[in-house]
Amino acid sequence: MGKNHGAVKQTTGKKTRSPWWWVPSLYYAEGIPYVVVMTVSVIMYKRMGVSNTDIALYTSWLYLPWVIKPFWSPVVDLLRTKRFWIITMQLFVGAGLGAVGLTIPMPGYFTITITIFWLMAFSSATHDIAADGFYMLGLSKHDQAWFVGVRSTFYRFAMITGQGLLIILAGFIESHSGLGALDIPVKATPDAAQVRTVTRDALNLAETGGEIRLRHAPEELVIHTDRQPAEKVDSILQAAREWNLTHGHIEVVNGNQNGSASSESSREMSWWDRAVVQNLESWLRRNFGVSEVAVNTQDGVGNVGVVYFYLSAPPPADKSFVVNFGRRAGDKSISLVEGERFVFNADNWNIPVMAVIQLDPKLRTFSEATFGVQAGNIPLSWAVTFFFLGGLFILFFVYHKFMLPRPVTDVPRTVQSAGEFFKNYFRTFALFFKKEHIGLSIAFLLLYRLGESQLVKLASPFLLDAQEVGGLALTTGQVGFVYGTIGILMLTVGGLLGGFLAARNGLKYWLWWMAIAINLPNALYIYLSHAMPDSFLIINICVGIEQFGYGFGFTAYMLYMIFISEGEYKTSHFAITTGFMALGMMIPGMFSGWLQEIIGYQHFFIWVLLATIPGFILLYFLPLDPEFGKKSDEEAVAELDEADAG
Repeated sequence: MGKNHGAVKQTTGKKTRSPWWWVPSLYYAEGIPYVVVMTVSVIMYKRMGVSNTDIALYTSWLYLPWVIKPFWSPVVDLLRTKRFWIITMQLFVGAGLGAVGLTIPMPGYFTITITIFWLMAFSSATHDIAADGFYMLGLSKHDQAWFVGVRSTFYRFAMITGQGLLIILAGFIESHSGLGALDIPVKATPDAAQVRTVTRDALNLAETGGEIRLRHAPEELVIHTDRQPAEKVDSILQAAREWNLTHGHIEVVNGNQNGSASSESSREMSWWDRAVVQNLESWLRRNFGVSEVAVNTQDGVGNVGVVYFYLSAPPPADKSFVVNFGRRAGDKSISLVEGERFVFNADNWNIPVMAVIQLDPKLRTFSEATFGVQAGNIPLSWAVTFFFLGGLFILFFVYHKFMLPRPVTDVPRTVQSAGEFFKNYFRTFALFFKKEHIGLSIAFLLLYRLGESQLVKLASPFLLDAQEVGGLALTTGQVGFVYGTIGILMLTVGGLLGGFLAARNGLKYWLWWMAIAINLPNALYIYLSHAMPDSFLIINICVGIEQFGYGFGFTAYMLYMIFISEGEYKTSHFAITTGFMALGMMIPGMFSGWLQEIIGYQHFFIWVLLATIPGFILLYFLPLDPEFGKKSDEEAVAELDEADAG
């Protein structure tokens, strides 16, 4: 490390602190709200029982502030100072994070938290504008180039914190609160002598002393492999569903039961729904929908067994326990068909939940599986996590209020007249859209990540979902480890390698290889959704390869953004490209959850791979200077790292 970078600088006529006192913390603070809004919110809503349709739709809308960021960036540039905007936005973000923690336990938390997240996204995007401007004002040209690696590194640390440490923290609290976790063995046997049926009337529902515990019967469920008439199995399943619904065990999330999509009968259908959406959905279900476990045959359907759950004592009147139940390991021919998620409160604690497990009708020999119960206090775990984040940002606010320097150039710009301002404002956009082949360039920005934009919304829900609905049934902490450690590490390595090779041979030389790298590894999710491996190592390897490919391939995207931003208004035009980048993630992400719930994870990941085709086709026509990317001067390096950090 050069000695000059620890030296003090002159900014206001007096000495000020080294950039080491504020550059790392500023860009760490810049990354946290983005990853919280885009990634942590998805995992939180999944654990809270929100449907994939609602998660993808509403969290995709959170991209909007970054989409429209170029339109209000001049306001940040003209009004007050960059320092003022940084400190104020950090205070707003901290207040928003604390507000999310307060509202999570409330009945209407979904609508409230989505609103708060949107306001946080707006504050975060504004903070990005101010921080990047302040970076250029507070440092000399030499230090801007030198510290760009530092800012990129600490932005990555923010990603690790959000996607890893925070998720692991929530998972730790969840697993050490509430009713805890337990495993229930389920066996299929052709030997009728081993089967012992437990009826609801035989349960001991009396209150017991001590700490509240989740009780279940039988301790081990044994199901005979003989097929049963379809009418008999259907009646058992229907009775269980009606029982659970009638006694308040099925939780309502965002107006939907258990977070499932709301029924068409619950709302008035518009012309668009009747003429387009309903017909499209019917066609998708008919041709690509997930088949049911209970397949009708002449010999009957797979036999079923029932596990009953209830509490040992009533909870407080204002408290409820949410229980998640599903297959954790073992034969996938043994599946849960009712009772994936249920709730206990003071009114139904001693009214047993009926969880129905069914055998595949082709299963005729002895087999077994392990079903797991997760009954941690999910609202508490996420409330504590967001309180922690809120406190962290209040500390950032206080710290930067005293530690950020006051550059003499950080002053509001003087505009001679409103007419002149608007003239220059619209000229900036006009020159961007007059660039040669701009239509192809915009199409590239929107379509290069068409597959990835849908995958990113459903990857975490896929890992968290129960095996019965096609997921891998990982815990919250395991997902935090997969994406927050292995995923981020491989993403960073891929990005560094991509930047090194592009600088050596130019973007045009590596463009096709980078497009293959960002898209082809998505096929690993097809493998995961079909094989559904129990091995955590295999899952980590697959996600790690996909993230490495994304990091390597994303280099081409960021470099091309810099390429088409060249010209008189380089900074403003780059901001416009970031808006198209966010739009390319927002629109496909909005319908991805709806599509996945119709066709299932297996077909959805095949669709994700097919969605990469338009991006490949565009590469044939993409205008690109063969020499671009080979620059070795400090400015080119700084631009690439700056784009990678943002």
